[in-house]
Amino acid sequence: MTGTPRLATAAWLALLPCAAPAQPQVLDLDPAHCFVHFEVLHFGTSTLRGRFGPLAGEVQFDAVAGRGRVGLTIDLNTLDTGLKLLDARLRQPDLLDVAAQPTAWFVAERLRFERGLPVELTGEFTLRGVGQALTLTAQQVSCRDGRCGGDFEGWLSRSAFGASFGVPLVADRVHLRVQVEGRLRTPPPVPTVTPAADGQRQPRAAND
Repeated sequence: MTGTPRLATAAWLALLPCAAPAQPQVLDLDPAHCFVHFEVLHFGTSTLRGRFGPLAGEVQFDAVAGRGRVGLTIDLNTLDTGLKLLDARLRQPDLLDVAAQPTAWFVAERLRFERGLPVELTGEFTLRGVGQALTLTAQQVSCRDGRCGGDFEGWLSRSAFGASFGVPLVADRVHLRVQVEGRLRTPPPVPTVTPAADGQRQPRAAND
């Protein structure tokens, strides 16, 4: 499956307040706490690790209805393995192809909730212009003082996206760990209706 993702706003990866909201809410992701980490087995011995980020994104959710939407945008130019030579190699056309496809996306519209919190996100991950189904499972997720965050993980096959160089010496299966955190967006004031001097009822903001 190929094509442009339906939602090119960003994030990991999907968060809810501990109490179910009465109205759909929006979580603005905090780029200082939003990263994608990856792990892949190298020569069957050690694990090669790296990360992308900060991520950008937005999460919309309705815990009462049990639905929502998660959008993550990943700038592949932020790749960091700690080794500049390795970073440069991974950016080449036979792997990430960053020059031609500098952005990856994860868009999830199927969220599974437990006790008002999202524990599973199912959607589409797009890399190198190729989209594949991806499910991220919560390792932990919680909310406190208007902030929500969590750690999610999933697995993908890099060859499914055309990044097959080095297989099987470097494993095809890639472990993803997605760290996301953000703040609940403050809703606008709800208008109330108050009597006017002429007896007509006029709306005004609740905090006027």
